[in-house]
Amino acid sequence: MKHMIALQLLPYVLFLTVLLAMSATSHAAALRLDLTHADSGRGFTRGELLRRMAARSRARINSRWSPPGRGANAHAVTVPAARGTVGKEDFNSEYLIHFGIGTPRPQHVALTLDTGSDLIWTQCFCQVCFPQPFPELDTSASGTAHGVSCFDPLCAQGGFSLSGCAVGDNSCFYTDSYGDNSVTTGKLYEDTFTFQQAPNGKAAVVPNLRFGCGMFNTGNFGSNESGIAGFGRGALSLPSQLKIGRFSHCFTTIVESRPSPAFLGTPDNLEAHSTGPIQSTPLVRNPESNHYYLSLKGITVGKRRLPFDASAFALKGDGSGGTIIDSGSALTSVPEAVYQSLVEAFESQVPLPVNKNNTDEHDGLLCFTVSPKKKETAMPKLILHLEGAEWELPRENYVLYTEEDGLCVVISSAGEDSRSLIGNFQQQNTHIIYDLEHNMLVFVPARCDKL
Repeated sequence: MKHMIALQLLPYVLFLTVLLAMSATSHAAALRLDLTHADSGRGFTRGELLRRMAARSRARINSRWSPPGRGANAHAVTVPAARGTVGKEDFNSEYLIHFGIGTPRPQHVALTLDTGSDLIWTQCFCQVCFPQPFPELDTSASGTAHGVSCFDPLCAQGGFSLSGCAVGDNSCFYTDSYGDNSVTTGKLYEDTFTFQQAPNGKAAVVPNLRFGCGMFNTGNFGSNESGIAGFGRGALSLPSQLKIGRFSHCFTTIVESRPSPAFLGTPDNLEAHSTGPIQSTPLVRNPESNHYYLSLKGITVGKRRLPFDASAFALKGDGSGGTIIDSGSALTSVPEAVYQSLVEAFESQVPLPVNKNNTDEHDGLLCFTVSPKKKETAMPKLILHLEGAEWELPRENYVLYTEEDGLCVVISSAGEDSRSLIGNFQQQNTHIIYDLEHNMLVFVPARCDKL
């Protein structure tokens, strides 16, 4: 009798065993991708790198920010991302994420990683397009691609600037615009995405993801990208569609040519290859923007805390002000009054003459004249006081030596803009985790090239 009961229960035991195994597997690994710097391996000197970063950041500050988007519990996924090759005006292409769309042969796309927008799109059926170094996506070559109906709720609720029914086939036709006046217009599609994970090369295949097939694309786009991958809070962003509660990136040193890992999901161990404590600070929601905001309370330079309280960095009721953390901007920028105070604090504590020859070329960056033998001159520490966290930046995250200019403080003025922004130069060798599930930003100093 006991044997009969055991046999009857066996199918249920096997089912539960498989179910638990699947559950454990789904949460075990993150999808890991590689990002590369836009200017990596292109032979630029440090001075040229600095000028290009300053130009891109200045252009981004002078532009309007992307329009607001809208917008997760699964295993983490890692994919390769690379910095886009950009020119002086092409300031949107900081980092590129590479993957394939379609079956049975995934077609390569290279999309700008943008935490300030939602839509994933790439160029296809080009009528008006920018040059790209590989063929545009051909949806007819995929056995799993199909158009999204204009009656699908996401066509009306996807956060587009404009959307509706295409004439003739009732497919979802959209227009999306960005803060720099770049525009993409096309049709919404659904297909299978294939992420080639690094460093083991295994492929992660995800079906039924929505993306824009951009047919009319104008504005500031780089020569080695094919579109944009939105990582914002909206329903059409890559994190939202993958149903992940977290994503992260860890940028390697910009002056080196090493890939930077990005993770879709939760990395296995945040303490792995860490070089400092794990800290966290709340993400602040701005109803007028889909960017990720932080609560910055103040800034300390060396022995001096700048004479500005939290109100100088706070988000205002009308959506202005605030402090944004941004993967798409190179340099940190602060309002003009704060910047002038920061410059005075550095000048009073650095025993070197100010180099006034190249400030225009660097969009006003503060540089000190120094010989190569003294390039390791001590610099005042720099601390960002965040709600619940003290982010003390390592020297290499705010000071860059170039033979042409000396020691430069890689922070800029936001001019008349009341917003502050934490750029990717300040995020080097720091694992930045966007915990959307708990609305927190977690960060830890790390050896990014080892993750």
